[in-house]
Amino acid sequence: MDFLQTLVSIFMQYGYFAVFGILILCGFGLPVPEDISLTAGGVIAGLGYANVHIMFFVGMAGVLLGDSFVFWLGSYYGEKALTLPVLRTVLHPERFDKVKEQFKKYGRWVVFFGRFMPGLRMPIFFTAGTSKQISFIRFVLTDGFAALISVPIWVYLGYYGAHNFDELMGWVRNGQTIILSLVAVAILVVAFYWWRRKNREKRGEK
Repeated sequence: MDFLQTLVSIFMQYGYFAVFGILILCGFGLPVPEDISLTAGGVIAGLGYANVHIMFFVGMAGVLLGDSFVFWLGSYYGEKALTLPVLRTVLHPERFDKVKEQFKKYGRWVVFFGRFMPGLRMPIFFTAGTSKQISFIRFVLTDGFAALISVPIWVYLGYYGAHNFDELMGWVRNGQTIILSLVAVAILVVAFYWWRRKNREKRGEK
């Protein structure tokens, strides 16, 4: 809770720019939890220092810009970028090799699920860039779709819990479970419609 309060104090002074900047740095592996940053942005909106709907768009922009820059680094510099100081401290060769292997197996789905894996998010997005298996537009769309699930949850949790930090921290602790549950439901819905369409196609052929 102390860390959340620290971020709230900073964000109250510098507003949207501070939230935007922190989220971009989170994309580069800054050891600041992205969910806490988004929640803190929602809290200052709940306290009257910002508009919560604008904060949502600021959160989306910061998240996507940070992720996109990491993807671009991987796409433009390839594995040579691993020697850069900003990456060398957070992206170890062993972790890069593991992520690369998963990306070969599952492709863009790794990008989608990477948004919900704080420790692996940056390596996954960098690897997506180096792989050349996914275009920048498709990366942004996939990452953006995932962000539309997670970002509003954190921002609006902060907004509605701004006046009760103890209760808010309980929500934050359960937030990841909520998000993963929503993702699971979304996957089941997509799988159901895909299965139903295939069945209709088979019946049509007959």
